[in-house]
Amino acid sequence: MGQLDNKTALVTGASTGIGLAVARRFALEGATVYLTGRRRAELEAAVEQVGNGAIGIQSDVSKLDDLDRLFGEISERSGHLDVVVANAGVGDFAPLGAITEEAFDRTTSINLKGTVFTVQKALPLLSAGASVILLSSSAALRGVPGLGVYAATKAAIRSLARTWAAELAGRGIRVNALTPGPVATPGGDELRAAFPQGDQASAATESAAPTPLGRAGRPDEVAATALYLAGDQSSFTTGAELFVDGGATQL
Repeated sequence: MGQLDNKTALVTGASTGIGLAVARRFALEGATVYLTGRRRAELEAAVEQVGNGAIGIQSDVSKLDDLDRLFGEISERSGHLDVVVANAGVGDFAPLGAITEEAFDRTTSINLKGTVFTVQKALPLLSAGASVILLSSSAALRGVPGLGVYAATKAAIRSLARTWAAELAGRGIRVNALTPGPVATPGGDELRAAFPQGDQASAATESAAPTPLGRAGRPDEVAATALYLAGDQSSFTTGAELFVDGGATQL
């Protein structure tokens, strides 16, 4: 018997990395899982990896028309959602003097706007007792040079978790922030590769700074915490921030 039997979940940005790991774990625990991603080929490959009846819907969380289509299809197929994991996100390396309007708009549109409207448009489908999980980042606490815009969006997401937890408590809906630290993912590797080699800033990145546990995390370790937040074991947890960072922000 799985921890998410008979539950329906949505994981955005689930083509690779943490999102894929979360979708895979949820499916193994019995949930019907919807996956989203912007790139069709990667999304289809992810759905195949997840298996267990997973459903992929290509969409971009920064585009409201895509979100309307996404939730319309979920409504037709399942009629409700028990878990929403707002995971889709991007990050660009740019010190303050190098931030461009294009990069600013891309990061804020996907990370912040995408999170806001993903949860807003999910509201009519959320069942009583549903769990909403927002992905933040330890970069929001650590002052990583070159990640100012990315970190700001992730700090805002933590704030939204508090506000929405208060707003939705009357419906029994829990909202929590899940905050990974250095985790080995394709997206994280791509971001870290953008840091200048030998620059002092590179030593402050999440990958270069060793955790107290002496290693980076694995996506499946983040997925295990997401499972806790999604299931009944966290029924009295809301408005919280759970860190999966090897102690990097705490010790």
